[in-house]
Amino acid sequence: MEKATFGAGCFWGVEAEFGRIPGVTETAVGYEGGSLERPGYKDVCTNQTGHAEVVEVTFDPEKVSYQALLDAFFLLHDPTQLNRQGPDWGTQYRSAIFFHSAAQQAAAQATIARLTDEKRFPKPIVTQVVPAQTFWRAEEYHQKYLEKRGAPSCHI
Repeated sequence: MEKATFGAGCFWGVEAEFGRIPGVTETAVGYEGGSLERPGYKDVCTNQTGHAEVVEVTFDPEKVSYQALLDAFFLLHDPTQLNRQGPDWGTQYRSAIFFHSAAQQAAAQATIARLTDEKRFPKPIVTQVVPAQTFWRAEEYHQKYLEKRGAPSCHI
């Protein structure tokens, strides 16, 4: 199994979408990329900790490639919006790929270059590609949030 970590706005819908991909064996929502130890939702929402809302994806690379996960990531949010997605705004909603290996970093950068060359989006891609740091698991009520409420999706 391998890990991939993505920030694409509010983590509830992002987790639900990644969880539907065959080969993804587990998802968890949390916070990454900031300076505060053990941040909680209220901390992250202050826009002062530097954390992004992220989804940590555990996947079987024999069943789904990292490239397929990258392709899904770029389809399920607008990577041209800086520090926001839909009605949600703040640095915690930034578009970010937290890579776990040099191969993941190269794949992410190559995908951004390809999408830029193809002019896939009308504005420049602002997605950060940064090394994975400490993943702080979000509070339990955030895990599988939409599934627990019987909601098929949210605004992403």
